[in-house]
Amino acid sequence: MKKSKAFWSYSILALVIYAVVQVMISGGMLDAYYQNMLVTMCINIMLAVSLHIVIGITGQFSIGHAGFMAVGAYFSAIATMKLGLLFPIAIVIGALVAGLAGLLVGIPSLRLKGDYLAIATLGFAEIIRIIFVNVDYVGGAAGMVVNQMSNWTYAYIGVIITILVVANFTYSRHGRGCISVREDEIAADAMGINTTYYKVVAFAIGSAFAGVAGAIYAHNIFIIQPTAFGFLKSFDILILVVLGGLGSLSGAIIAAVFITFVTTYLANFPETRMIIYSLVLIIVMLYRPTGLMGTKEITDLFKFGKKGGSKA
Repeated sequence: MKKSKAFWSYSILALVIYAVVQVMISGGMLDAYYQNMLVTMCINIMLAVSLHIVIGITGQFSIGHAGFMAVGAYFSAIATMKLGLLFPIAIVIGALVAGLAGLLVGIPSLRLKGDYLAIATLGFAEIIRIIFVNVDYVGGAAGMVVNQMSNWTYAYIGVIITILVVANFTYSRHGRGCISVREDEIAADAMGINTTYYKVVAFAIGSAFAGVAGAIYAHNIFIIQPTAFGFLKSFDILILVVLGGLGSLSGAIIAAVFITFVTTYLANFPETRMIIYSLVLIIVMLYRPTGLMGTKEITDLFKFGKKGGSKA
């Protein structure tokens, strides 16, 4: 009963947020600049949440997430620009191909641990980028021109689906298996849990939603280039998860929103932006080494408040 009430409460809140923003867009209160910021924010949330399932839930240190974003971006662009398919179909294609790429990468690499896994995922991401650099069909190093089809509606729906899937996965049997891998992989393996299976499943789901983010990104900036999906992009995504708190879904969302605002409003001051950006990260790591939310969720704070109120 409580879960049902919570579901409907969150659903109503999500609809209200969408309706308010849509009314502001329709009424001209949000111009193209702010609409682009909202779409970028949604993309960052999808990237943060999709990596959260790999690092925060399963405890696997991956720094190649930009590679799967690139797969989703390029294959969705091929679907719309080369094959003439509808944008929603292109998003699904980008997600499926990115998820398949996650499987192909995850099966051999997720038998590794720690630094070795990080190096392997980074290497695979660079391989994916170099492939796109050398394929003339998608423009090679010069990039591929893409029609703008992304908007607030597509981006917001992508965010909602990503959060719903990841949240439900986390509280499912598979999610508990992934958490056991994160807490103590040796003990989980000794208990008969197929740790490699759970790691690969989480990796594939995270890669698929990175592909969704890539598809929306590709159709929002008119041109996609392989340089946009280098290892620095993977580190940017990693920072969102670490800043929000490893193991916290709401923390990843808050960090993505915060970083989007900072980078957008300081875009005209690149030197100042990087200084402030770095200072914020240093301060958080010094005073909140577990991230803004640690392993807690926003709902835990509400429960704490209710508990305190009842005691009073």
